[in-house]
Amino acid sequence: MNKSLQILFLLLFCAGTANATKLKGHVYDKQTGEAIVGATVVLDNPRRITNTGLDGTFEFKDVKVGATTISVSYITYKTIVKTVTVVKEDNDHLKFYMESDSQSLDDITIKTNAVSSTDQGARRLEKNATQLMNIVSGKSIEISPDLTVANVMQRVSGVSIERNSNGDGQYAILRGMDKRYNYTLVNGVKIPSPDNKYRYVPLDLFPADILDRLEVYKTLTPNLEGDAIGGAINMVMKNAPRQLQVNANVSTGYSQLFFDRKFTSYNASGIQYKSPYELNGKNYTATQNDFTKGTLDYKYKNPAPNLIGSLSIGKRFFDEKLGVILAGSYQNTYRGSNSTFYNNAVVGTNAFASITSKSYREFSEQQQRTGLHGKIDYVFNKDHQISFYNVYVNLKNQQVRDAVFTTYNGVYNPTAGNAELVYDTRSRLTEQQIYNSTLHGDHHFLDNKFKVQWSAVYSSAKNDVPENTSIILNGVEQNFQRKRTTLVNTNPVTRRWERNTDEDLAGYLDLTYHLLTGTDKLDIMAGGLYRDKQRSSFFNNYNMAPSAANAFDVYGINFQNYTDLNLVVSNPTGAVANSLTYDATEKIGAGYGMFKYASAKLEIVGGARVEHTNQGYNLLFAAGESFPKGNQVYTDVLPSLTAKYFLTEKAQLHASYYKALNRPGFYEIAPGKVVNEEFQERGNPNLQRALADNYDLRYELFPGASEQLLIGAFYKKIKNPIEYTFQADATRGQDIYYTPRNFGTANNYGAEVDYIKYFSKIGLKANYTYTHSRIVTTKTTRTINATTGDIQALSVDQERPLYGQSAHIANLSLLFKDTKKGWDAQVAGAYTGQRINTVSQFLNNDLWQKGVIQMDASAEKRFKGGMSVFIKANNILNTPTKLFIKGTNPENDKINEDLVKNGNTLIRSDYYGQNYLVGFRYKFN
Repeated sequence: MNKSLQILFLLLFCAGTANATKLKGHVYDKQTGEAIVGATVVLDNPRRITNTGLDGTFEFKDVKVGATTISVSYITYKTIVKTVTVVKEDNDHLKFYMESDSQSLDDITIKTNAVSSTDQGARRLEKNATQLMNIVSGKSIEISPDLTVANVMQRVSGVSIERNSNGDGQYAILRGMDKRYNYTLVNGVKIPSPDNKYRYVPLDLFPADILDRLEVYKTLTPNLEGDAIGGAINMVMKNAPRQLQVNANVSTGYSQLFFDRKFTSYNASGIQYKSPYELNGKNYTATQNDFTKGTLDYKYKNPAPNLIGSLSIGKRFFDEKLGVILAGSYQNTYRGSNSTFYNNAVVGTNAFASITSKSYREFSEQQQRTGLHGKIDYVFNKDHQISFYNVYVNLKNQQVRDAVFTTYNGVYNPTAGNAELVYDTRSRLTEQQIYNSTLHGDHHFLDNKFKVQWSAVYSSAKNDVPENTSIILNGVEQNFQRKRTTLVNTNPVTRRWERNTDEDLAGYLDLTYHLLTGTDKLDIMAGGLYRDKQRSSFFNNYNMAPSAANAFDVYGINFQNYTDLNLVVSNPTGAVANSLTYDATEKIGAGYGMFKYASAKLEIVGGARVEHTNQGYNLLFAAGESFPKGNQVYTDVLPSLTAKYFLTEKAQLHASYYKALNRPGFYEIAPGKVVNEEFQERGNPNLQRALADNYDLRYELFPGASEQLLIGAFYKKIKNPIEYTFQADATRGQDIYYTPRNFGTANNYGAEVDYIKYFSKIGLKANYTYTHSRIVTTKTTRTINATTGDIQALSVDQERPLYGQSAHIANLSLLFKDTKKGWDAQVAGAYTGQRINTVSQFLNNDLWQKGVIQMDASAEKRFKGGMSVFIKANNILNTPTKLFIKGTNPENDKINEDLVKNGNTLIRSDYYGQNYLVGFRYKFN
C-alpha cells in the first residue's frame, strides 16, 4: 500500500512538473526606457512575489501552464496589471513599461525622496544636468560603509581626501586641485567655513545620513558662483515625501586601536570657554586658580562603545500643498592613531635632510557629531511655491595627544647611549559648527513664460578651542627605562584660547524667460547675488612656569595627574595682542547673463558672470606690521560655454569651458605671524587671487536605469596659483616662515573613466582618474664658496606637481543586491597615489605621502515590517599614512630602524586601526 502511494505521488509530481515552466521579464521606465530596480512583481494563482534585480529583471520558476495575472508596482509609478498565457516552452520575455504617478498640483510636480535619493534618480540627474557632475544617491550612502560626507567623497571619480589625525576623511581634493580650489553648498547655497584662516569647509562636520544626495560639480555655468577652479560640492538635504515616512537607525561599534592600547582622556567639564582676559577685563592679573585642573588630569582606560543614531520624519499635508520634514543625526565615536615622526633638517651642504630626533605620538579623540535639518515648503498654486529650510551641524572633538621626543646629544642616533627625552602632552577641545537658514521662492508669470527664483540667506560658522592645554617635561632613558624628571625650565605649561566666527547675509535672484517653445527651445536668464561677510578671530595665550622644582617617576605609571603643580603665570594679563586677533570683511556682488538653447540633437548654454570682490582685514593688535589694515578690491569677468550633443537617447557628448577664480583666505593676506607647534606661519599682503581657464570634454552613456559609462578629459591653466612654502625672512634670514605665495602659471590636465554596471544581483562600480600637473617654484640649495670656503645659499627653480595632487586615483566597489531576500552588500576600495604633503624651501626635500589603499565593507539584511540589520567595517587593511622624502642623507642609513627604502627616507607613519559597526534600521512608508 505504501509503495502504491509513493508511485502515485511520483506520477502526480511528474505531471505537475510537466505543466510548469519559467517566466522571465523586465521592468522599464516608460519615459526614459531605463530599467527599474526593486519593483515588486506579483504572480497570481498561486500568489508569489519577487522584486526586479539591479538590471530590472525578474524571474518566476515552476509556473503553472495557462492563464495567469501579473501585477507590477513601484513607488511613484502607476501599478500595472496584466494577464498573460504561460506555455510549456519558449515563453516570451515579458516587458512592462511603468508610467510616473507623481501627482501634480496645478502643473507643479512634487519631487519626492523616493525618486531623488535612488541610484536611478542620480543617473537621470547626471544625464540631464547642464554642467558636468557626479552624484552619489542617498540610497548608495545609506548602504555604504561611510558615516560622514568627507568619507563619501572618496567614492567619486577624480576626488581624493585629506585625513585628520584619527584617519577620518576631512577635506576633498578635486581633480588634483587642493581643497582651497573648491567650495561647499547646502541645497545650492554656499556656506561659510569655521576655519580660523581659510575658506574651505571641513566635510567631516556633516553626518552622511541627513543627505538626500551628494552632488559634485566639475564645471560651472554663469548662474553658479565663480570661485571653484577645482569644482563645487553640493549637499542636497532630504525633501518631504508624499506619504508619511519614518526612517530611524541606531548602531554601536568599536575601534581596533583600543583593543590594543588604552584611550587617554581628561575631564573637560570645568573648561572655561572664555579666557580670564575676557571674563575679568584686559588689566586682570591671572593666577593658577583661574584655570581648570581637569585638562591636566589624565585617565587611561578602555573607551565606551561608539554610539550612532539618526531619525527622519516627513509627510505632505493639505492635499500635498504643505510639506514638512525633520531629520537629525548623532554620532559619538572614539578614534585615534599611533604616529611616529622623524624630525629632520638640512645641515651644511648636504643635499637631503638628516634625522635629528624621533617623536612617538598617541592621539585619543572622542568625537560628538550632531546634524539637524528641517524643511517646510508650501505650494500656493501652479505658479507660486515657497520653502524655508534650516541646517545645523556641530562637531565636538575632545583630543589628547601624548608625545615623547627622543634625541642623543642633539642628533638621533640610538647607538649613542642613553637618550634625552622630552614629553609633550596636549589636551584640546575643539568645537566647530555651521548654521544655514534659507527662505526660497519659485514663481511663474505670463502663462509660465517668465520664472523668478529668489533666496534670502543667513549663515554662520564658528570654531572654538577653549583652554587648549599642553605640558612639557624633560626626561631621561636609563637602562632602557624611560623617566620623566622635571618640568622644562621655561614655561612648561601653556593654555590657549582660539575662537573665530563668520556671519553671512546673502541674497540671490534668478530670472528666466522662455523665449522659444516647441521643438527648439530658447531660454534667456539673468540674475545675481550680494553677500556681506563679517569675520572675527580671537587668540589668547597664557604661559605658566614652575615656582619650585618638580620631579616625577616612571612614565605611564604615576605621573598622570599634574593638578597639584605649583605654577606661576608668566604673562598674567595674557597675550591677546597678536596677529590672530583680527577682524575681516568681504563684500561680494555678482551678476550674470546666460542663454540656454535646446533642440532634438543639441543643447548649448553660454554667458558670462561678473564678480566684484572687496576683501579686507584689520589686525586689532598690530605688532610692527607695515600694513595692519588692508583690503583687496577687484572685478572679474568669468565667461563660460557648455554644449551637449545627443548621439542617441542614451549617449551624448558633453563639452565645457569656464573661467574661475580662487580668492586668498581671510588671514592669508594679513601680514602678522603665528607661532605653531612645529613652525611659524605668516600671511602675505601681496598675495593675489588665482585665475584659471578650464576645459572639459566627456562622453556619457547611460545604458540602464542605474548604469553609466563616462569617459572624459580636462585641462586647467592656472595663473598665479596659491601654494604654501617655507621661506626665509627677507630681513632676518634665520627666521623661517610657512607662507602663501603665487607661483607664475601652472598646468593641470587629466582623464577620467567612470563605470557602473549591474548583472542581476551583482554590481560593479569603478572609476579611475589620471592627473598631471606642473608648477615651477624657487628652492634653496647650499654649496661651498670656492673663494672664501664659506657655505652659501643659492636659489634654483624646480618643477613639481601641485600640492596635494595624485597622479593616480581609483575606486572599485563590488556590490551584491538580492531584493527578494532583502540583502545588500559591498566591498569598496579606494586608491590614492603618492602626492606632495609639505613643500620644502630646500631643493629635492619636499615631503611626499605614500600611495594608499583604503578598504571598507558593509552589508544589510532587510526583514518584514521595515526592519533591517546592518554592519560596517572601515580601514580593514589598517592602511597607514606614510610620509617620505625622495632621497636620503648618508647619515640616515646608520639608523637601524628601516627608514631608508628604494632611495626614499621615511619621515612619518600614522596607524589608525580598523573600525567596526553593527546596527538596526527601521523604515515606515
